[in-house]
Amino acid sequence: MTVNTYFGCAFLGDTKMKESSNQLKLFEEKPPSPSENNSCAFCSIVRDETKSLVVYSDSFSLAFLDKKPLFLGHTLVIPKSHCETLADLPGDLLQPLFSTVQLMGNAVQNALSADGTFVAINNRVSQSVPHLHVHVVPRKMHDGLRGFFWPRQAYRDESEARQVAEKVRRSASSIVLSSQR
Repeated sequence: MTVNTYFGCAFLGDTKMKESSNQLKLFEEKPPSPSENNSCAFCSIVRDETKSLVVYSDSFSLAFLDKKPLFLGHTLVIPKSHCETLADLPGDLLQPLFSTVQLMGNAVQNALSADGTFVAINNRVSQSVPHLHVHVVPRKMHDGLRGFFWPRQAYRDESEARQVAEKVRRSASSIVLSSQR
């Protein structure tokens, strides 16, 4: 399995790594367990059983557009293996997950010409899906978002959602490629 590096981050402490042509070759002792929670909506997305606009995927995490975004480009980052809260996330998946969160923060900000991003996790309270997920929300100065009272908005149509997803995908690819130079 090949994993692109992001700002030189290496993945998994227990993994044997070999540097080769600006990429890390990972030789896992055993692969991460797949999402096996049949009732979990996000595990269904990981298994590609439920439609979603995926903007990034690697061996450990998946990022896709929120269906009811705070602002267009609102992205969710999840571990591919099922766990409900941050406290449940195995330690060896913490760094790979947050490398993806960092990547998506930059990609969303760049793709949507945002002034910054808001990154948040709900653990049980206000957690609409019981699968750990990190919200990456593009922010602009004076965007009307105050405190934690967030009016949700919808994409105008599927075409607009796909256009935003493609912008975030291109931005993420560009960031990954530039970090490898």
